[in-house]
Amino acid sequence: MSLDQALPGHAPPVPRPPAEPRGAEPRDGDKSAESAGEAGAVVGSPLERVVPVSRRGRSVPRWVRRAVGPVALLVVWQVLSASGVLEEGILASPGTIAATAGDLLGDGTLPSAMLVSLQRVAVGLLLGGVTGVALALASGLSRLGEDLVDATVQMLRSIPWVGVIPLFIIWLGIGEAPKIALISLGVAFHLYLNVYAGIRGVDAQLVEAGESLGLSRWGLIRHVVLPGALPGAMTGLRYSLATAWLALVFGEQINADDGLGFLMNQAREFFRTDVIVVCLVVYAILGLIADFIVRTLERLLLQWRPTFTGQ
Repeated sequence: MSLDQALPGHAPPVPRPPAEPRGAEPRDGDKSAESAGEAGAVVGSPLERVVPVSRRGRSVPRWVRRAVGPVALLVVWQVLSASGVLEEGILASPGTIAATAGDLLGDGTLPSAMLVSLQRVAVGLLLGGVTGVALALASGLSRLGEDLVDATVQMLRSIPWVGVIPLFIIWLGIGEAPKIALISLGVAFHLYLNVYAGIRGVDAQLVEAGESLGLSRWGLIRHVVLPGALPGAMTGLRYSLATAWLALVFGEQINADDGLGFLMNQAREFFRTDVIVVCLVVYAILGLIADFIVRTLERLLLQWRPTFTGQ
């Protein structure tokens, strides 16, 4: 027995494993060490951006994909017109329509008509929007208001609003008033329904949480109910804008002496399909611009509400 083995507290030396010959396969422990080293190398390597499967291979810009349908429609339309399948008396070709639009823009007829129509839509949208939102707030925030307002509005909205044009002519004459009243009527119903549904669709648990935090009735309305009803209000605004342009077409049939509807009436009398299509295209462009404005407002006002945007 050696001196180290005899002294207490000293562990016997651990024998070293014999050296492996060259060319021998590594043991399991060595393989684990190599795997750990490779994993460390992977961790230390720069990370690559993970692209969702739904977005792989989409190298074409989105605006290009969205333009494929309209461009294809114009091409087919032009081919049918050039081949004689679609006669000019039935529907003018895109080239003729473009030339007519240039003439109407050049002499100032189209800008003047657009300005008059925009003014009518703006005034009608303002009056109808204020009326519809006020009725929705009165009906949605109070049971008494619901009992007094909702039944009457639901009854009136079932009446075709275009059918009241003769009454508006009798009551308001043939000037600007019946046109604006018709637009306001169509706008008010859409805003009322959507704002009312948005208010009543607010989660009751959020209201209870606000009450438990000590919010007053006005505080609940301001911080809980109205923000919760805002998505419904934006949807109602989008429908209201579409209805406003539709009501404008009917309203400008009432003894109008200017506006897009007036141009369409004149073109109908002279069988000018090119002028009619130009006015329809202007309506479509104005509608797209209005929808873009509403979408922008939604992105600004509803940033707290992330939604599914498609894949």
